Amino acid sequence: METAFQDGKEEVLQAWYMDNSEEDQRLPHHCEPKEFISLGKLAELGIVSWRLNPDDYENDEDLKRIREARGYSYMDICDVCPEKLENYEAKLKNFFEEHLHTDEEIRYCLEGSGYFDVRDRSDRWIRIAVKKGGMIVLPAGIYHRFTLDTDNYIKAMRLFVGEPVWTPYNRPHDHLPARKAYVESFIENKVCTQVVDVN
Repeated sequence: METAFQDGKEEVLQAWYMDNSEEDQRLPHHCEPKEFISLGKLAELGIVSWRLNPDDYENDEDLKRIREARGYSYMDICDVCPEKLENYEAKLKNFFEEHLHTDEEIRYCLEGSGYFDVRDRSDRWIRIAVKKGGMIVLPAGIYHRFTLDTDNYIKAMRLFVGEPVWTPYNRPHDHLPARKAYVESFIENKVCTQVVDVN
């Protein structure tokens, strides 16, 4: 299922290394020169993504297949914008605190856009821009954060396996089993593979 629904994905999902500027978090924060990252590199960090049809999400057979294959039984839709989210500025600040979850974070952008930031194996920030039609899954245990871009609006579907648990664990929480499992699967495992390949 991870390799399905990939046509045109680069039009709705794009990733790059971030600069170290303290300017507005909603700006793109490109390095100079820009350092774009392939979506394949994100997959190496355990990040799964698709392009779907957000204009017919209620009847979308592709979305249904993803949900069934990955066990996403829970679904809701939220609007993140100043007009619709209570305590908007405070919540956006909370979303931007670096944290992890003990379960996957699944977001499907139905309208608008936003940024998910994740750490690479060297602890550098990667910014992932998600636009309408992009669906992204951040694995359990990955450190990340979220912010809107300067358009200040996203309508997103949130999906979950079973009952939703929204608890964020702000960094550092390296002792959690989900973090240890993530490091073993996507950090240490890759290092071992590289050593084997070199020899």
